[in-house]
Order: sequence, then structure tokens, then C-alpha cells
Amino acid sequence: MNYYIEVIIPLSLPKTFTYRVSEAEFQYIQKGMRIAVPFGKNKIYTALAIDLHQNAPTLYEAKEIHQILDEQPIVNEFQINHWFWIASYYMCNIGDVYRGALPSALLLESETIISQQKDTVINESELTDDEFLIYEALQHQSSLKVQNIMDILNKKSVLPVIQKLIHKNIITLEEEIQEVYKPKLTRYIRLHSHYQSEENLIALLDTFNKNAGKQKELVLQYFQLQAQERKPISVKQLTETANISAAVIKALVDKGVFETYYIQEDRVNFAQNQKENQLDLSEAQQKAHDQIVNTFAGKDVCLLQGVTSSGKTEIYTKLIEQYIAQGKQVLYLLPEIALTTQLVSRLTKHFGNKVAVFHSKYSNNERVEVWQNVLQQSEKAQIVIGARSALFLPFANLGLIIVDEEHEPTFKQQDPAPRYHARDAAIVLANAHQSTRANGELGGAKVLLGSATPSIETYYNATSGKFGLVVLKERFGKVQMPEIELVDLKDSYFRKRMKGHFSLTLIDQITEAFSNNEQVILFQNRRGFSPVLECLTCGHVPQCPQCDVSLTYHKYKNQLRCHYCGYNMAKPTNCHSCSSVDLETKGFGTEQIELELASLFPNKNIKRMDQDTTRGKYSFEKIIDGFKNREIDVLVGTQMLAKGLDFDNVSLVGIMNADNMLYHPDFRAFERSYQMMTQVAGRSGRSEKRGKVVIQTYNPLHNIIQQVTHNDYEGMYKEQLYERKIYYYPPFYRLIRLTLKHRDFEKLKEGSMWLYQVLKQNLSIPVLGPEEPAVSRIRNEYIRTIMVKIPSDTSLQGTKKTIQKVLNSFEVVAQYRTIKVTVNVDFY
Repeated sequence: MNYYIEVIIPLSLPKTFTYRVSEAEFQYIQKGMRIAVPFGKNKIYTALAIDLHQNAPTLYEAKEIHQILDEQPIVNEFQINHWFWIASYYMCNIGDVYRGALPSALLLESETIISQQKDTVINESELTDDEFLIYEALQHQSSLKVQNIMDILNKKSVLPVIQKLIHKNIITLEEEIQEVYKPKLTRYIRLHSHYQSEENLIALLDTFNKNAGKQKELVLQYFQLQAQERKPISVKQLTETANISAAVIKALVDKGVFETYYIQEDRVNFAQNQKENQLDLSEAQQKAHDQIVNTFAGKDVCLLQGVTSSGKTEIYTKLIEQYIAQGKQVLYLLPEIALTTQLVSRLTKHFGNKVAVFHSKYSNNERVEVWQNVLQQSEKAQIVIGARSALFLPFANLGLIIVDEEHEPTFKQQDPAPRYHARDAAIVLANAHQSTRANGELGGAKVLLGSATPSIETYYNATSGKFGLVVLKERFGKVQMPEIELVDLKDSYFRKRMKGHFSLTLIDQITEAFSNNEQVILFQNRRGFSPVLECLTCGHVPQCPQCDVSLTYHKYKNQLRCHYCGYNMAKPTNCHSCSSVDLETKGFGTEQIELELASLFPNKNIKRMDQDTTRGKYSFEKIIDGFKNREIDVLVGTQMLAKGLDFDNVSLVGIMNADNMLYHPDFRAFERSYQMMTQVAGRSGRSEKRGKVVIQTYNPLHNIIQQVTHNDYEGMYKEQLYERKIYYYPPFYRLIRLTLKHRDFEKLKEGSMWLYQVLKQNLSIPVLGPEEPAVSRIRNEYIRTIMVKIPSDTSLQGTKKTIQKVLNSFEVVAQYRTIKVTVNVDFY
């Protein structure tokens, strides 16, 4: 009888694959285990077992597996079902979801191993110099990797040399699979059992002569530490406390006085942070908390709309306490890695080592440890804080998902696939974890969405009764909302009331904040020094050779850089078109604001927080801690500043140019502008004193700017909802965008027109396009987009099936096969 397993391969493939196993393997393998399988000619991949059966595949001969990699499943049923839902709903391949979900350290790498062919007579004189070097290296080592050969030959292209050696039957290739994750082992020290008795120990101390004073001191220090701590002592701790080099320890280990051993430890540990304190909610917070609990009795999703600084985090903390008391796991999703820094310090003070963090700035090994802790339902990972990727962790007992700042566009993954929305996927995941209510528990998994400025879709769902709605209208401690002042830039330039890009009003307010020893935040949603460098003689603007955009000037590195593909060049001294030296920058970014501010206030510490200054692992922490500890006077930044950061000494927020957010070619531009400005304004005056916000704009009478000034979310919502209904946009219509890319402009134009016409024939709903997006070429690939608008009364699944059929037939057309098509469902 034949036995088979069904697996997912971590490649962009739409289906699962069948492999043959022995009866013993069939009995041993469980769903969710990783299996190394051969795929293609000679590659080995880490597949995931999702089913066991006895049905042979009809289209191909099932290969045998290579090896079983796990003793226990590392992925559970909830996850596998959730992955298939994501693949189906967001129209992507299950292989993409699997590759995106698992930390790359758990997806083992197949590396080519080169070894010498046995029983082959080799004439060394016939080998070239490069071939001889490889042959010689194999005399000293049994096998080499491709990387080793690159190092030996000091060349990048070594494959031709390897190919010649294979033809001469001198070497052989094999694919070897390697475990990437290495557990962290900490070296500990203990006294040898021989010296545990008192007389042997006294005899030992007497044997230390004058020359071994440091050894004696170390032994005495060891006993002192042991008396204080009553727990294992690490080598590092002992050397640091005794202020003695590791050589002294080595000497004592060699003598047999001490012995060392290793204990596996987590790389990230918050145990030392815990200061268990009683959390007292204000009257308004307690009322909101009780309303949320009551809402959860009848609904699975609840929106908490609380104004900025209303103390939403304290309400979350109180809810987390209740779920943890029931032994449930809690997932806390944040839109930006920068936010985790502050939140982790707040939650670890309350929950200590029950908190785990999972996001892309953590190393592979750290992420694997969090994965294992969640899988084992360890106490160390009862609360997981993370960016959208934390959604894929192997929760088995999920009680609550908190999606903080749920309106943020960063919750939507754009590239690569799967292009999922973490908020919507979280609601589906929580639904899968629903359990029967018993013993007066809060019930199965619930989702709490939190925001001061909810997205229009979420607010529509809440007001129409699909979600629960709880509103918190007052700031914590009855602090007043900030006072907002508008500065008309047209008028200020005309009256010469400007210094650089700063109005005199803003400079006066900054000076006043400094005189009161308060801090300032300045917001400009564009990084770099200047977005355009223009020749004043001929008007030429340097463009990216690979993308359809102008190059942004970065003064710090004195270079022009493309923010789409990373292309850069030194700042030219004369125009590339007419050789004029009359070059001038137009527009401004965070770097220019920082430099202008430094010249206005030379004695103040000014720091910038944008993508350029936060590339390192701990760069967020350094900037945020410096600002919180009041070492930094002004923080200049992009939208990273707009999200949920809490600084009690900020009295002034300046928005440098409100207009560049308003006029994006996007149906969400007004909604996003309102959210961004309101959120940035909310960083001001979060303690006793009322804060101030200065908004510089060329259009102070614009509806959105007026709505921000009066904190009128309802007005913005009603106005935008009315427009969405007229122009067929969410929440009344679902959107699917097809993006086509190709290097040949004519072929792309022809292919996109073919696809549009076939979609139009097969769908009786609005299909728009094919159109050129605002940036119509990136990395030398031209772009066209087609948009499908699906009314709420039309079957979503049926429409997707039709679109998929059309895409399948598009792939079959020979001349269009090279056109890349990506599907983005619910693109926001």
C-alpha cells in the first residue's frame, strides 16, 4: 500500500504537492511538521505537511521526501486554515503566504556542496590555474560551498569554472539542507563536586600561593554571588563582578576547581523590567472599559474611538489583565515598529516577562524564539506585541487581538505577496478561535480596534451595527485638546513674515516653548533635503534613469537619490543638459527643516526621525529615549511621528506644509490628511498645560483643514461618505486593482488593453483602465493599472473566480506571457 503526504512549498505556486512516504514515516508525520523535499532538478526545499492520505497524484509521479525536520508540528490547524483564507481572499499563491508567514530561519536553505569525485585519475597539468586552486582546496577539505570557492578565487562568477570541473569528472555537486536557527547558549560556572565538602574547600584555599591571589579572590567572589542570588552564575556575571579576566577562570577550570556548562536562553528577556503596579482607570476610562466588555458579550469586534491622549493604552492593559487571568493569549498589533519601543516599556513594567515582541527589526534567531514560545503557550509569550507579521504566529489559545491605530495604511502589505490587510485578517483569525462561552468567561477570541480617527470603513461598520462602538471624548486627567492656529503661507510670504520655510508665528511659538523648557515636534511628510534640483537657465531637473520620478537631493551625503529604486549619484556641479552652474533646490524635506532650525536655534539639540535615520536595529529606541529623557529639544520627522507616541513635555507641534498631503491622486487623500494632521496635533499638550499646534498652509479655508482645526471627525466622515457613494468607492464598493509591468512599453500597452477588454466582456460591473499611475515606470518597468469595482450586492467570490479565469487565459497568450500581473484586493 502506498502512503502520501500533501505539502506546501515556499515558492510562488498556487497549489500543494504530493510526496511519497514509507508507512513508518506516515505514522510519524503530523500536520504542521516541516519536511525537506526535492523539487525541480536538484533543489531541496522546506515544505510544510498539511495532509496525509493514500491517493496517488494523477498528473505526475510522486517523489520520495528527503527528511523529516521536526519532532513536533511547528504550525497549527488554525494557522493553516487562516493561510488558505488569505490566499483565497487576497488572490495570491499559498506558497507566498507560507514563505511570508514563517521566519526565514525556519525555512531551511538549500546550499550547493561541492566535493571531489572518487576513483578518478586526474592529470594536474591539464588544469587551469583556477581549476587547480579548487582541486587543491579539496585535497585539504572534504567539501566546499560556492561561497568558499568565490573566496578562494576572489571572483564573483565561479560557476563556469565549476561547470568545467564537472565536465572533467573531477568534482560532484550535491544539495545539502542546513538548519539556520541556532539557540542562544549562555555559559555558566559551578564548583566541582569534589570541593563541595568543607574540608576539601579549605584545603583548596590553602593551596593558593601568593602568585595565585586572583584565583583565590575569584573563588571567594563566586561564594559571595552564590549567597546573594541563590541561582546559577554565568561566566560573564562572575568576570564582571570580580573584575577579573576570563583567563583566570580558564586556569581554574583547567585545574578542575570549576566546571562550566551551558543553558539555552531567550535572546530577549523583559523579566528585569517588571514593577507590578496597580492600574487605576479614570471615571471615563472605566466607563469605556465596561462598555467594551458588555459589547463583547454580543459582538466579536468593537471599535474604541478615543481622542488623542484619552488613555486608550490603559484600557487595553486592563482588558489584557482579564484575558491573561483566564490563561488566554493576547496579540497587540501596531502599525509602526517605532511605536513598539514605548509600548513595550509600558507593558513590561506591568506584565514583566509575559510580553514578547515580534517584528522585522528583530534578528532571525530572536523571531524563532518568540515563535517557539507562542507555539508552546509559554508564559513568556502570553502577550505578543508586533507589526502586521505577528498575525502569523502559531497561536492556539487566542483570547484578544488589539489593533491599535487601526486606520493606519501600514497595516496593508503592499509588496511582496501576500498583499493582506492585517486588521481584516485579524478579524477572520479571531473568528476561527471562537470558543463556546462557559464559566462566565469573556468568550472566544475578540478584536478591539482602537483609533482617534477611525478609517471610514471601520466607522461605517461600527455605526451600521456590524461592530460595537465605544466613544471616549475626553483626554486623560481632563487635559484640554490642543489649541490649533492656522498660518496662511501666501499671506506670510507676501508680508515677508517668513524665515526660510518657517513663518514668524511658528518661530515665536518655538522660542516661547524653549523659554518654558518644553519640547517641540515638527512634521514634514517628505524625507531628504529637497525633492527637486532645478537648473535656473534651462529648467532641466535630474531624473532617475530607471524610474519616472525626479531625484531627491540629500545634503548630508551630498547626493541625489531615487526613493523608489535606490539609484543615487553625486550632486552635479553643473547642469547635465546645458552645463550651467546655476542650480537651485525646490521644495523641502525633513533634512532641510533640520538644517534651517539649527541655524535659527544653534544652541538647541535637534534630531531627525525618518527612514534615513532609523535604519539600525536600535535607532528608534535611541531617538525616542533621548526625546523622552529631554536630551533632544526638537524632533523633526515624517509620518513616523504621527502615531501614538506619548511625550509629556511636548507643548508645541508644527505642521510645516499641510497641503502636500491633500493633493495626492488617491480617493483617500482627504481622509488620510485629516487623520495625519489630527494624530500629529495629538502629540501636543499631553500633560497639565494646554498644547499648541501651528499648521502652515496655502489654503487655510480648505474643508479638511477647517475640520482638523475644530476636531470635527463627524463632519469629515459624512462629507467623505457622501462622495464615496457617488463615485463607487469603499465601503459601498470593494476594489481590486490589477497592476501590469513590462520593460517593453508597446507590449504592455497592448497586453493591458487585451486584459481590460476581456474583463469588461465577462464582468457586468465597473472596470476602469488601463491607466498610467502617477509614477508610470519603476526599475525600468512600465506600469499600467486596471481597477475593478465590486458593489456590495454582487458576489465577491464569484467575481474573483471570473477575474482569476481571465488571468489564467491571459497567461496562456504567448506574446503576453512575459507581462507581470499582480492582484491587490481591497488595496488601501
